[in-house]
Amino acid sequence: MKSNDRKTLLTAVAVSAVLAAGAGALVGKTMLSSPAKEAPAAEAKEDHAGEKPHVAMTAERITADGIQLVTLAGGGLDAAVPAQATVVATPNGAAILAARADGAIVRINKRLGDPVAAGEVIAAIESRDAAAISADRSAAAAKAAAARQALVREQRLFDAKITARQDLEAAQREAAIAESELRRASGASAAAGVSGNGRTLAVTSPISGRITAATATLGAYVAAGSELFRVADPGRIEIQAALPVADAQRVKPGDAAVVETASGSVNATVRSITPALDAENRSATAVLAVSGEAPMLTPGQALRARITPRGAAASVSGRISAPDEAVQTVNGAEVVFVRTKDGFEPRPVRVGRRGGGQVEILSGVRTGEQIAGKGAFLLKAELGKGEASHED
Repeated sequence: MKSNDRKTLLTAVAVSAVLAAGAGALVGKTMLSSPAKEAPAAEAKEDHAGEKPHVAMTAERITADGIQLVTLAGGGLDAAVPAQATVVATPNGAAILAARADGAIVRINKRLGDPVAAGEVIAAIESRDAAAISADRSAAAAKAAAARQALVREQRLFDAKITARQDLEAAQREAAIAESELRRASGASAAAGVSGNGRTLAVTSPISGRITAATATLGAYVAAGSELFRVADPGRIEIQAALPVADAQRVKPGDAAVVETASGSVNATVRSITPALDAENRSATAVLAVSGEAPMLTPGQALRARITPRGAAASVSGRISAPDEAVQTVNGAEVVFVRTKDGFEPRPVRVGRRGGGQVEILSGVRTGEQIAGKGAFLLKAELGKGEASHED
């Protein structure tokens, strides 16, 4: 009996050992499998942490939000020459339409702001001068026709040896005089704009554009030379900047310039500089040619310009000036938003002096890169929204 009890005891011990070993293996497997399941989340967190901040934005969205793109150019604050400027029409970009004779306005075809084409009739004036010019043209045409018939008749008689050569030459002379009178009368009629009915003068525009002023009133009697309309072509403009004497000596034709407007900046180039000073403000005038289209510029508009002489940019190499609002503070660091192919990338920069709405950038960007100027704060807000969503 003791031998059987001993065998039973040994068997129980062995079974207990096997069960304990199995339980230990199960616990060990569970402990090892738990970190494995959490590993992907940890790796995803590390991958997200390595991404560069970026604000995705299409070109259409940039335009819709009014974000201004600024191309960085070399030169610090001392390199650029600030100047007050005015937008004016080029000599062939504006026209004054005046009455060419005394008369009453009987028709007005266009109103203020309407587009017009070159040669289009804007209004009509009923005038006694128009009747006189038309009568002269009709008389000259009749004389020319009679002279041509006489010449044909004299030519036949001369060919038949009935009349002398001097009669033929006299007919040729009379025909030439009559043709000359007809050309003069026709030219006067065309210059005055006499209509086909011979009673009205047409007021036509010599250029294409839009009507910027309209003083004509239907039925009003106007004198010859009275201004009736003004037409301007928005695409034919230039900018005149007033330069102090000291700065005018630094600026040369071909220098780059930036014109600042309420809706953004416009690139321009110095076309010429007046050799004499203005008698009133004692300043020289630099004429700037706009690079590309600038629909935000209109004749008469006052704005600010910054001209960068080519030698001045080289003397402060490594420094770049940009609009003050282009520099934003993100997480305690000063950054600018650099344009990428699908949005903007916030890039830390080191800034220097500020003044005149400009800031000097010492490092962090390169000349030729495009950054967000006006509206950069919107990108800062978008960047903050993106970071908040990633944290959630």
